[in-house]
Amino acid sequence: MTTTQRLTLSQALVKHLAALKVEMHDGSIQPYCGGVFTIFGHGNVAGFGEALWAERQALPTYRAHNEQGMAHAAIAYSKAHMRQRIMAVSTSIGPGATNLVTAAAVAHVNRLPVLLLPGDTFASRAPDPVLQQVESFQQGDLSANDCFRPVTRFFDRITRPEQILTALPRAIQIMTDPAACGPVCLALPQDIQTHAFDCPESFLHPELIQFRRPPPDARELQKAVALLKTAKQPLIVAGGGVLYSHAGEALRAFAEAHGVPVVESHGGKSSLAWDHPLNLGAIGVDGAPNANVLAREADVVFAVGTRLQDFTTGSHALFANARLLSLNVQSFDASKWSGTALVADALVGLQALSAALGTWAADGAWTARAKHEAAAWNARVTELTTAAPQPGVLPYDAEVIGAVRDSLNDGGGDSGVHDVAICAAGTLPAELHKLWRASRPGNYHMEYGYSCMGYEIAGGLGVKLARPEQEVIVLVGDGSYMMMNSELATSVMLGKKIIVVVLDNRGYGCIQRLQTASGSPAFNNLLDDCIGEGGEASSIDFALHARSMGADSVHVANVAELKAAMVKARAATRSQVLVIDTTHTRTTEGGCWWEVAIPEVSARSEVLDAHARYVAGKQEQRV
Repeated sequence: MTTTQRLTLSQALVKHLAALKVEMHDGSIQPYCGGVFTIFGHGNVAGFGEALWAERQALPTYRAHNEQGMAHAAIAYSKAHMRQRIMAVSTSIGPGATNLVTAAAVAHVNRLPVLLLPGDTFASRAPDPVLQQVESFQQGDLSANDCFRPVTRFFDRITRPEQILTALPRAIQIMTDPAACGPVCLALPQDIQTHAFDCPESFLHPELIQFRRPPPDARELQKAVALLKTAKQPLIVAGGGVLYSHAGEALRAFAEAHGVPVVESHGGKSSLAWDHPLNLGAIGVDGAPNANVLAREADVVFAVGTRLQDFTTGSHALFANARLLSLNVQSFDASKWSGTALVADALVGLQALSAALGTWAADGAWTARAKHEAAAWNARVTELTTAAPQPGVLPYDAEVIGAVRDSLNDGGGDSGVHDVAICAAGTLPAELHKLWRASRPGNYHMEYGYSCMGYEIAGGLGVKLARPEQEVIVLVGDGSYMMMNSELATSVMLGKKIIVVVLDNRGYGCIQRLQTASGSPAFNNLLDDCIGEGGEASSIDFALHARSMGADSVHVANVAELKAAMVKARAATRSQVLVIDTTHTRTTEGGCWWEVAIPEVSARSEVLDAHARYVAGKQEQRV
């Protein structure tokens, strides 16, 4: 006879989450869910909130200031744990729930797990329409939570409490599946949250989660070996799948054994230590020049754990003439662009492929050239990030990155082992992709799949929760800071110190460059260009704003002051905000064509010239 407990839906759900354990890649056993972020409202405080309070010792509850922000923090937590642990996010119905939709899209695009638990309207419909309820004239069962359907991997609306017995394990199965991994949503009607049922004891004692590593198919492996053995000038593109599979060591061993140089996408950066002789650095639209030159000349491109998005491939023009081999745990990604697919876990696939290749190696001259180019670019990075300031000229991102990197108290110069750099949008991703030096997996944390402005500070909080032993440094432009900064206050409240470096170029400088490069006049981007009739020039004091939320802050006058302030910030125990005025200059070395559609017809000659360049660029695309 099955032993049961009389529990509400919420109590059963929370108890299951609190009991879940996961075997990590190092063999340690840890709680799978690191806690629940929530902002209570009428749609979740009475039912789900009561259950969270009862289990608060086993499953911590964290209060945030913005629903999108707390979801970003949860997503960053999972990314920092290489997808092996999660956080859950609970909201009320209405705007609390829909505030999560953008974050759900971030997780969906980046293939990151997060458990979304929005409240929903009454299943009984007795009090309809309740406060904040969206009413449809055509569909009686529609609610605002249906917005989650296209941006989650799994969606379910729980209309009876016992449905949690199948819905929650299904959601967890999706989040722990290396191929299907992504956000899941269980919409919880506020009356059903409080309904009780006889919950089996077994549901409250779930099995240990262990991640699978799918091996390669023998026929696909044979084809991959045959293709690579024809290559004289192969190139590895390392993506986020290398990190999520903990395959960095296997990547290093493969590259060294076969003499194949490595380039890194945003998602894959930190897969290989920055100073490894075969690491050419960043690839793509914001890639290093040496890496992009070799990419154009490669005869076989070996994509490992990357979804080959347009920034990585130069809108599929960068290595259009190379043959493509894709090792990916997700067949959807492995089969892109008619390449040779090798569907497998990155670590297992690299090991199997290396063993099958035997003594095969790239042409010796190609390997030697790659090492030379890697060393040359690393020397150039040092020059760019340590250049003497020009009197009367504002610094630009490269100088800021150098000051942050070289500000360790021990004067060691390379902070790659110690710091996690976080960013998401604007000019900074391009500069960090080229110039940040990461010596350890995960020390470069970039949300550049959805490029969501506002992710940065919230993401920094999530990383600090996941990696409390490391210094977490958020590099953010003034535009992104203004979009979402409230979780800075949360970091102070929780005692989770982050360092935020705000680069103030007084507007959306990155998108204005794209605007003018497309032939359009500059307008509606920089703050001084957007003053309305009778309005005033913007005079935002970011340091004062940060202090108002409890952080220590300072506005530094130059790079030297920034470096000194960084030393103090590292020694501090509460969140720090350092503000520096910067110019719109960027590192112009490197990069490649990127498809941005330009109008065919325009009264401006600049637009017509840009369209001609656009048409010429499309001739190089992979078809």
